[in-house]
Amino acid sequence: MSDPVRLAKRVADLARCSRIEAEQYVKGGWVAVDGRVVEDPAHPVSVEVVALDPAAQLEAVEPATVLLHKPVGFDAISGRRAAAGLVQPDSRWPDDPSGVRLLERHFHRLTPLVPLDVEASGLMVFTQDGRVWRRLTEDRDEIEQEFVVEVSGEIAPYGLRKLNHGLHYAGRALPPCKVSWQNEIRLRFALKGVQGGQLRDMCAQVGLEVVAIRRIRIGKVPLAKMPVGMWRYLPVGERF
Repeated sequence: MSDPVRLAKRVADLARCSRIEAEQYVKGGWVAVDGRVVEDPAHPVSVEVVALDPAAQLEAVEPATVLLHKPVGFDAISGRRAAAGLVQPDSRWPDDPSGVRLLERHFHRLTPLVPLDVEASGLMVFTQDGRVWRRLTEDRDEIEQEFVVEVSGEIAPYGLRKLNHGLHYAGRALPPCKVSWQNEIRLRFALKGVQGGQLRDMCAQVGLEVVAIRRIRIGKVPLAKMPVGMWRYLPVGERF
């Protein structure tokens, strides 16, 4: 039995390329060891069969950003039922239009961003990308979010006008926002700087009880038709 060597070295010999290029191939998920994709360039190999995908491309592996349709009952940021646990290879939306190749490394160190109430469903963001983290953390209050809120009860006189401007929450006057009826039982909210519990409180102030809340957009990124509990990648170049 030959002494083990790093996978990157074996790939460099196999593809007649530099060690740096070989590491890129491995990190990009283009290399299989005995039929199983391995993304660690330091993985030791000896007699195993190493194969480089004929379609392999030398491209940098970009940090991933994942968009999840969070179900009701899951904690967005932290908690006993963390929504992060739903981001698994087998729960990727089959119709994901991003074109991003699924890699095992995309499931490491995903940071949840933009809080969403436990009892709400809808769009959630997880990222490995520092640029996305800064945008959704430092500029969060400047990014518009859109929600569909199902309600019951009879709205108070001038209630829709008050929802748009004139309510208070947590002792502070709320800035103007955009609220309209989507149908007889659903309101559409578009607002910035939304806080936990704010939408329920706003509805209660005009005589309405919230039945369900779903976030359908963060900035320019929509939830689209992605089913509950599934996720997709944010395409490279798409911005919030």
